[in-house]
Amino acid sequence: MAAIRARELGADVLLLEKKKSLGNKLLLSGKGRCNLTNNDDLPNFLERFSKNGEFLRDAFKKYFNQELIAFFQTRGLKLKTERQLRVFPESDRSSSILNILEDELVKTAVQVVYESKAKQVIVASGQAKGVSLENGKEIPADRVILACGGASYSFTGSDGSGFAIARELGHTIIPLRAGLVPLVVKESFVQKLEGLSLRNIKIKFTDAKREIISEIGELIFTSFGISGPLVLTLSGRVIDWLAQGQPIFAQIDLKPALSFQQLDARLLREFKANAKKGIKNALKELLPLRLIMVFCGACGIDPLKKCSQITLKEREKMVAWLKGFRLEVAGARPLEEGMVTRGGVNLKEIDPRTMQSRLIKGLYFCGEMIDVDADTGGFNLQAAFSTGYLAGESAAAA
Repeated sequence: MAAIRARELGADVLLLEKKKSLGNKLLLSGKGRCNLTNNDDLPNFLERFSKNGEFLRDAFKKYFNQELIAFFQTRGLKLKTERQLRVFPESDRSSSILNILEDELVKTAVQVVYESKAKQVIVASGQAKGVSLENGKEIPADRVILACGGASYSFTGSDGSGFAIARELGHTIIPLRAGLVPLVVKESFVQKLEGLSLRNIKIKFTDAKREIISEIGELIFTSFGISGPLVLTLSGRVIDWLAQGQPIFAQIDLKPALSFQQLDARLLREFKANAKKGIKNALKELLPLRLIMVFCGACGIDPLKKCSQITLKEREKMVAWLKGFRLEVAGARPLEEGMVTRGGVNLKEIDPRTMQSRLIKGLYFCGEMIDVDADTGGFNLQAAFSTGYLAGESAAAA
């Protein structure tokens, strides 16, 4: 997007790509469907970012979701808006987005050089003068835009090397952490639940003093812990808490639409209607089979025990578990597995009106290189497109 916008304004643009093809990470986004933006309004949009989201206000005023949607639609791509206002190509293929961008590079005559990895930005008298490549070649340039991505999914080319270039130029790099990443739990029984998806649940993370409560949504068990939209969205804050050394617990409310009293009344009705059934069979309407065994173990109840034999105390245990199935968070998966990279170039060293470095004239940053990150839902990609557009426009106009 930075290259396209700069070229639209008449600049001669050379796009350096370290891989054999463009957009490798873009192709993976949205589980291969590319959730390219979100149709929400600006105030709500900014709220979905971490504490640094306000930095993006200028970029979003210049180029926001409706402009991005129009960019693709006017080039023949049909889009659709799904739940939570997430925008996808109708084709459900990320390649549809990439094809439009690549076609635009051709139409605007942006020169693309593949398998060319930048090693450093050449600077003279505080001004960017070009780029030197790992193969020793130097490329002169009046302006340089660093759009190197984050430090996760390194096989796509997003290997964090851009941060080393920025650091060498004197920029401060806020420590890199995984964002939108699955969490690891201490309980070994989750291995038996691997692949199980729980829908319409709520999750609360707490360290005894603080708590974060999710919206109603989906959770997925993995061989090592928990993932899914609810977990990914809150993972960044949980990781920050973990760094403080306090035990963190995840409490899953499996029936958020029911109060404790309503759930107790429902169990009582189920048990009366199925008095001769074993508890394992009676719970099939309430829980997935694999979770029933975990449930019985946690509540200390024989799964073959008849419903008519369940005591009041046992029923109270069941209700408490269904409203607060607890797991202890041991950590998070590594940065390499994070959907986004948190941290990056310190925002104090970037002009939000232009994306230009405050330290080096003619140097610009955009996308995951800068210290902003957001929830799932198309917010991070919109930030990348918007900052790319602004960086390209500013560099061309300088």
